[in-house]
Amino acid sequence: MINSKTRAAWHRKVRELKFIAKGLASTSHPLVAHIIPIRKCNLSCVYCNEYDNYSKPIALDIMKQRIDHLVKLGLSALVFSGGEPLLHPELDELISHASKSGLLVGLITNGYLLVPERIKRLNKAGLDYMQISIDNIQPDEISVKSLKVLDKKLQMLKEHADFAVNINSVIGGGIRNPEDALVIGNRAVELGFSTTVGIIHDGNGQSGKLNDIEQTIFKQLRDLGKTNYARFNRFQDNLAEGKPNDWRCRAGSRYLYICEDGLVHYCSQRRGYPGVSLLSYTTQDIIREFNTKKDCADYCTVACVHKVAVMDNWRFDKQTLPDPENLTLLPGRAIAEELKLIPLNSKSKKLAQKPAVTQEAEQEELVSVS
Repeated sequence: MINSKTRAAWHRKVRELKFIAKGLASTSHPLVAHIIPIRKCNLSCVYCNEYDNYSKPIALDIMKQRIDHLVKLGLSALVFSGGEPLLHPELDELISHASKSGLLVGLITNGYLLVPERIKRLNKAGLDYMQISIDNIQPDEISVKSLKVLDKKLQMLKEHADFAVNINSVIGGGIRNPEDALVIGNRAVELGFSTTVGIIHDGNGQSGKLNDIEQTIFKQLRDLGKTNYARFNRFQDNLAEGKPNDWRCRAGSRYLYICEDGLVHYCSQRRGYPGVSLLSYTTQDIIREFNTKKDCADYCTVACVHKVAVMDNWRFDKQTLPDPENLTLLPGRAIAEELKLIPLNSKSKKLAQKPAVTQEAEQEELVSVS
């Protein structure tokens, strides 16, 4: 008799194939969207710029309205992120609503709030994927997302989760012991999970060259574990060596980032662009952003956008519209200049400051939408 874990895996695989077929057939719909149901987080990792410690959860009816509009736009997969999405008291209902709408549903969490009963509720809600990022073996002043704390949570997931689990280890950005990433990756494989490695970015999603030790560990991690559609290593190979990537970022089109205020942004590191309400976003906006060049792309480390772009990198169309910020020199290129990887250029213009997310702004959004 087929158990629930195997049944869920087969069902997920069929829907993944439909995701790919639909994505190859048309470019006028988004493939993946990250949506923020709550900005608040129960942790405060030093390198993270995507949380606060006070925001209230977005109301259930408003979140459902946003999900329904994404479905109307033709979205294929929805990822709940944060903050810490498990702090939202009605997350299960949101996952269920998205799943019943035909979406593949993912969740990015720090894992601290997982217990067997909670994992079973996520199974029942229809969750397809979970990602947990573990930064070190022992907690330190940079991050408490440590294997020591989370290993029991991983064992719970192995026993109870019907959804796919990916463990992301990180390297660079002040992580004290880069060797920890290899231990974390091996533990993930031992438990039967997929594993990825991310290069920690700065506040604009950019990265500099990894040092020799970090590069050695990165190369070992890169080929560790299971291979799947999401694992395309060329982007991070170049970033690890401080080299730019030649690709066409489809943020604002194939990938959408929906903040807690219900605005569409290119990604978590370029909040403010386009910066328009999701509920007014149309197919015309998707087509426009598909053809808009993103000046921050060369040294971008936002892996989820890289992965989505793979679907269209084989297309020979050029992006003819300029970046709306009209950057002459982006932060990633400035980093490369400092490393003497490219010639110096005095005409530098940095990314605009990200808009602050305030409690008052959130309340105003709730009133205006309702």
